[in-house]
This record gives sequence, C-alpha cells and structure tokens, in this order.
Amino acid sequence: MQSTFSHSSLGSYENCPRKYAFRYVEKIRVDSEGIEAFVGKRVHEILERLYRFVTRGQLPSLDRVIDRYQRTWDEHYDAERIRIVRQGTEPGFYRSNGVRCLTNYYRRHYPFDADETLGLEKPIQFALDPEGHYAVRGIIDRLVRAADGVLEIHDFKTGRRVPSQQNLDRDRQLALYEIGVRAERPEDRDFRLVWHFVQSNQLRTSTRTPEQLDSLRRETTELIDRIRAESEWAPRTGPLCDWCEYREMCPAFANERTGQATQRTDPDEATSDVTRENQLRLF
Repeated sequence: MQSTFSHSSLGSYENCPRKYAFRYVEKIRVDSEGIEAFVGKRVHEILERLYRFVTRGQLPSLDRVIDRYQRTWDEHYDAERIRIVRQGTEPGFYRSNGVRCLTNYYRRHYPFDADETLGLEKPIQFALDPEGHYAVRGIIDRLVRAADGVLEIHDFKTGRRVPSQQNLDRDRQLALYEIGVRAERPEDRDFRLVWHFVQSNQLRTSTRTPEQLDSLRRETTELIDRIRAESEWAPRTGPLCDWCEYREMCPAFANERTGQATQRTDPDEATSDVTRENQLRLF
C-alpha cells in the first residue's frame, strides 16, 4: 500500500479500484504506453527545455524547437511499445498534434519575457496533516512569478478537451500543489492556478480561498482513508477501459475474445526541456 499519494494515484482509484491495485498494490508494471501519454511527455520535455534556454537568456527559434521535438520523437518512439487505440489513426496524426501544441504555445508566449520562471518540473512533497500521516507528492510543470507579483502554478495539457471553468474551479491537482507550495513559501500569500491547453491554444486560470483549501485537505484525507481501508478492489468499467494498460489481465474482461474489435471512445471525451550560437544549435 502506498505511504505517499499523488493526484494521479488518487484519480486512478476513483476511476477504477482494480487498476489502482494492479499498479500500486500489486505493483505490476506494463511495458507499454498509450500514444496520448507519449505525446504529452514529448511536449512537456520540449517546453521544459525551451524554458531552461530562456532562463539562460537564450531564445531558440520555433524551427529549432520543432526540430528538437521531431528528433526526440524519433529517439523514443517504439511501435511495439506504444499503443494506439483509436482505430485507423496513424502515428503521424499524433506527431502532428505535438507540433501543433508547441507551435501554439510558442507563438502565444513569445518572447517569453512576461514572467519569471522559479521552477521547472519541480518535485513537491508535503503532508496534509501536522502528524504527516497523509503525505502527497507531485511534479509542478512550471512555477512562476507573474508580473503582478502573484505566484502561479502552471500546468501543460496536450489533450483536446478543455474543461469548463466550473470544473477547473474544483480541480484537485493544482490546488493540492498550492497547499504544498504554500508550506514551502509561507511568505507568499497570493496564488493563481494556470492551465495551458496547448492543442486548442486556450489558457484558463483559477484561484482558491483558504476555506476551499481546507475543504480539499479534508476531502483528500478521507479519500486516502478509503483507499487504505479497501479490500475488494473491484473493477469499474467505462470508456477509459479501452486505454487501460491492464485490460488484458482485468477480471472484468476475462471472457473478452482476443482481437475482438470494439468501438473506441476518445479519452478526451471520456474523462469528466560553448557559444551562444552553439548552445542554441544543441536545442
């Protein structure tokens, strides 16, 4: 059983206790990855790399950024390991989506001088209670000091779906990160949560009151208590099962005929990083 939880592990339990058990209790590792997650990783890597250059006072061109993305894709893509669920969709479609994400972001934020980067892919770990019984960890895509002095927690999203403002105002992931950053930086009082939906070139923000953060603490500790008390780990089927790396071993699909064609649902619809010249050439 986990001693430290993440937004991802909490969400895994909420979506399907059986999947949570496969990954976090039985610790079964599957050497495959959905292509949507693969694209997300590559885009995150390039944006991190871009900002590391920017913080050194260097700004690679968009062409260099896209060239690095293309080379990174080629270095990591393995057709035997990457799963494509949507029938009839070629890898090139997803590769182009990554280019679109990076192009949208670059053009929107160029010349990248509107704020100050305080952290990139910043690991964070904290407790929700004074005794430390409810430990949470995560990775902040980008921690930012905005022009108005507010501390911002930024998250890059590569999927097509853009949640409603109402759902973002209830988002757990970045709000948990705010709790952690507040513990690390008690001198900062004003925070803003920022999402970059880079495929659709949209930006959303939200803030939390102290009362909302206290409520989130309670809700998250109660969820952790439920996970710790779980014993059945029953599967919960739904559209996301098509994308689950544990489908072939899940008891809910024990009678499924191997190779049987099924109608696939888009997961976005289913779910409520010498000389100046030489250094730039390395991008």
